[in-house]
Amino acid sequence: MAEQMESPADNPSTARFQEYLRIRSVQPDPDYDGIVRFLFKMAKEIGLESKKLEFSPGKTIVILTWKGSQPHLKSVILNSHTDVVPVFEEFWTYPPFSAHKDKDGNIYGRGTQDMKSVTIQYLEAVRQLKSEGRHFPRTIHLTMVPDEEIGGHTGMELFVDHLEFRALNPGITLDEGLANPTDAFSVFYGEKCVWWVTVHCRGNPGHGSRFIENTAASKLNSVISSLLEFREKEKKRLESNQSLTLGDVTTVNLTKVNGGVSCNVIPTEMSASFDLRIPPTVNLKEFESQLESWCRAAGDQVTWEYHLKCMNQRVTTPEDSNPWWKAFSDPCKEIGLKLKPEIFPASTDSYYIRAAGYDALGFSPMNNTPILLHDHNEYLNENVFLRGIQIYTRIIGSLASVPPVEGEC
Repeated sequence: MAEQMESPADNPSTARFQEYLRIRSVQPDPDYDGIVRFLFKMAKEIGLESKKLEFSPGKTIVILTWKGSQPHLKSVILNSHTDVVPVFEEFWTYPPFSAHKDKDGNIYGRGTQDMKSVTIQYLEAVRQLKSEGRHFPRTIHLTMVPDEEIGGHTGMELFVDHLEFRALNPGITLDEGLANPTDAFSVFYGEKCVWWVTVHCRGNPGHGSRFIENTAASKLNSVISSLLEFREKEKKRLESNQSLTLGDVTTVNLTKVNGGVSCNVIPTEMSASFDLRIPPTVNLKEFESQLESWCRAAGDQVTWEYHLKCMNQRVTTPEDSNPWWKAFSDPCKEIGLKLKPEIFPASTDSYYIRAAGYDALGFSPMNNTPILLHDHNEYLNENVFLRGIQIYTRIIGSLASVPPVEGEC
């Protein structure tokens, strides 16, 4: 059934969203102090316990807590990151930190989709639940972490390995998803493994006027050709099967080429770097063997190094046999949402959460919305934003009411 929407005119939830957007938490110098002040102010208004942690200097993690009536049960964690990516203001119609709302109700600003909207939707959903006098057996924690946009190494990666995170007693974590341009809502139960590799090729040097054999360039060409041929096969596989999404195929992109000292000198060494995103359904050992065989086939004096090689393939089961998934999906079905379970095509902080052994789902309630994260003129329509609050109200209440699961008293 469809939910009745409140009129968006002068909506206080929208005003708080716009206030949050105006905090310039933009990399590489995010205003985390401003973020902390805002979030602590929200916690005081709503009536949540608040604390902050710092595992890396200046990188503040905020935790807001609504204790459940049975605090020994595993908790519900609502995670979001507080930083946003840089902007190129000359390409924006409105200033990217003005939170301008146009006549169609579109709110423009860096972070509207990625992911300040979700942070405010969490807060406003909890605000509504508390104002209704609701109580739940499970504790709800809102965690707001820094530096996701630069890899999360000084944020969630440190947090999940710390006693403070384990003390939250995580059961299920919600984190960011993506907008969906159709009427469906994407929900992500796993992520690709990110590999960054550089291949180095050495060969015979010489004058640019000669046909030198066994050059670094010829070897590098072999490696690049093998990887780009595989890339094209994966692209065609995606395009030929409508049931597949970007998260179901391996993406390969050549991101950097180095070598040479002069236009008329054949170089001794050349290198190429690649960004590979591998679905959790792929056998990583077999893929590694294939990748390295392409390098060996290029000739002698070809070496490779991995700058990043994520091997965790843990996913959260998107089936009703998983009580967390059932508690997430049931209220969505009740209000007529069409969920589309997917593998996330890039990476989020959920990777670290799942790698640490906890369940996580990525969800941003933005359907009929173009995907604009990291893009110029990032925006979110006010009605979509406000509906998301009502959706989270249902989901959070359901998750916090899950009866004791296996291993709980």
